[in-house]
Amino acid sequence: MMKLNLLRYLAVIVGLAGAFATPANALVEININKGNVEPLPIAVTDFVSGDDIGARISQVIEADLKRSGLFAPVNRQAFIEKVSNPDQAPRFEDWKVVNAQALVVGRISKEGDGRLRAEFRLWDTFAGQQMTGQQFFTQPENWRRVAHIIADAIYERITGEKGYFDTRVVFVSESGTKADRKRQLAIMDQDGANVRMLTNTKDIVLTPRFSPSRQEVTYMSFEGQQPRVYLLQLETGQREVVGNFPGMTFSPRFSPDGQRVIMSLQQDGNANIYTMDLRSRTTTRLTNTAAIDTSPSYSPDGGRIVFESDRGGRQQLYVMGADGSGQTRISFGDGSYSTPVWSPRGDLIAFTKQSGGKFSIGVMKPDGSGERILTTGFHNEGPTWAPNGRVIMFFRQAAGAGGPQLYSIDLTGYNEQMIQTPSYASDPAWSPLLE
Repeated sequence: MMKLNLLRYLAVIVGLAGAFATPANALVEININKGNVEPLPIAVTDFVSGDDIGARISQVIEADLKRSGLFAPVNRQAFIEKVSNPDQAPRFEDWKVVNAQALVVGRISKEGDGRLRAEFRLWDTFAGQQMTGQQFFTQPENWRRVAHIIADAIYERITGEKGYFDTRVVFVSESGTKADRKRQLAIMDQDGANVRMLTNTKDIVLTPRFSPSRQEVTYMSFEGQQPRVYLLQLETGQREVVGNFPGMTFSPRFSPDGQRVIMSLQQDGNANIYTMDLRSRTTTRLTNTAAIDTSPSYSPDGGRIVFESDRGGRQQLYVMGADGSGQTRISFGDGSYSTPVWSPRGDLIAFTKQSGGKFSIGVMKPDGSGERILTTGFHNEGPTWAPNGRVIMFFRQAAGAGGPQLYSIDLTGYNEQMIQTPSYASDPAWSPLLE
């Protein structure tokens, strides 16, 4: 049984502006709607502490910001000022010399009850003003979450957009040879840390998906040689079968309110899309064709559904109303399209495209216009969105490689990075921001 230690309900967030209150004039910012953004030089100092916890927290913050592609951390060997008291205004000229346009300082201390107290301040060095300051209280084992939450606060203050660092990713961990591959359900922090197995059987698991409203995932398992859809409560480790359906079940995914699961059920050689109310367990059929309709994904307002279908001769993307009405094809490029996922912002749909013997990850608008390919390779598949709708994670099987690996890429297509995992990994699904 697994218990998640959630931080936010323990955290006390207090403004630290004090005598350094931010004035109304504009400070340093990043406009992430301009396309390919030049990364902002930022200095992240080791947080003052009585041991190495301050350095570890600042290193996680720096890694989060760098991985976003929007920040360029200044080499610490170039630092002139050694910050020993984060409550004092820094020597701004020292930071201008090394071109640090933003500066992060902080302190980690231990309370009498054993909790950690984490404080940070974000400075605009060229304006000579504090941009934000906060403090958090939590248990020592949650130190990485503190770092991610601080990175989110910095990201949001400078970009004006919500961050995505205090999140998790559920995925399929693959080990063993191709002939004897073991596939287990696993979960990790978004940066690849704290990997934990959620299942430990020889039964194949597929397509895990996070609930948008609870610490819960849905996934497929062939336990007992029967394909079933399961719900797994992450905090308690309890699981239940969504339902027993004749034939194969594919691609279960939650509705935006977490009250329904939408999936594809195969019967009599074809597959159609159904939705199930998780309270009443009643099932409603949304498509009725002799084709294969699968991989449904709701729009964030729950009003529409995107899915893939080969009803036109090969896999293409279609959009319909939440009740199955108005089924309309939206993809018309060369090749076939699959695994569509609606952005949390509602403005784009991510997809896998197969063309010319290669697989690409791309995005298009919900009406099919504005198609852009972000990355192409031997085999790329399974996009999933960060909760702020700015970054996509997917899995890649390179030519000649022993198994798949996870990668992330932002909407510019320029910031592609591999996510290190202990074993091969596929089918990622990003969580919402943790509470």
